[in-house]
Amino acid sequence: MSEKLKITKKNPLKGDDGYKTFSVRVKDDTINEIEKISAKTNRSRNELINMMLEYGITHYIIEE
Repeated sequence: MSEKLKITKKNPLKGDDGYKTFSVRVKDDTINEIEKISAKTNRSRNELINMMLEYGITHYIIEE
């Protein structure tokens, strides 16, 4: 897949967002990369993971 997920810098905001919370196991290397992106963009890990999940949901195919 050649399309890139565009992530812009953002000022941090606080407030209720109506999302559900759940646990997921993630590899250390993946978390380290998310931390780097978080530092560069002023976005939380949570926000980045949501962006990445939403991108994946709209850009997937199922191979039979």
